[in-house]
Amino acid sequence: MTTENSIEDAAFVMALRGRGVRDTDTLRAMERVPRERFAPAPHRDLARRDLALPLPCGQTMTAPTTVAGMLTALAVRPGARILEIGTGSGYVTALLIRLGARHVHSVERYATLAEDARNNLVPEDRPLAGIVLGDGLDAGTLAQAEPFDRILLNGTVAVIPDHLARLLAPGGRLVAPVGGPEAAALLTLVRRADGSLEARPGVPLRLAPLTPGRARVL
Repeated sequence: MTTENSIEDAAFVMALRGRGVRDTDTLRAMERVPRERFAPAPHRDLARRDLALPLPCGQTMTAPTTVAGMLTALAVRPGARILEIGTGSGYVTALLIRLGARHVHSVERYATLAEDARNNLVPEDRPLAGIVLGDGLDAGTLAQAEPFDRILLNGTVAVIPDHLARLLAPGGRLVAPVGGPEAAALLTLVRRADGSLEARPGVPLRLAPLTPGRARVL
């Protein structure tokens, strides 16, 4: 890493701090994973700004402060098994690995994005990330899955699907933006404790909705 890159990384983290991101683990992960590696080539010059960036297939790369808020709520612990719905560019997948995930099972509905995400990950991260093509909002896609310690939805849903909540291991956390077309989404944290689920809505945020169904093209 060059001195120039180190300075840019530090400036990026300081800018996130200035926008209210305080979690040390999240900031350290975002400093270590260069967002520009995951951004489409025409927009890499904007990767260190707090902007959502366009991706292929009409999708978007979530703005850094929104990503940071979701990761802070998720509170990843070393060795965690994580389910990610909506791989996108693979940027959040890489951050989850940097936060200590033992394995990230990431589901993406677009073949183009799934392939790009695999290519964007550095070689040492690829064995820790299983990026699969499918519809994470469909219970059948994850019918054989074991429980996960953490579940992250990288897009807004009207309600949290029951099959995802059931996949939470004891002590697990699920984080998702929840809201309908007429209301702002709220960053919602679901926790499993003592055999029951507790949902706690948090701050409002803007994030594109997750689209059900596996894409037939792209």
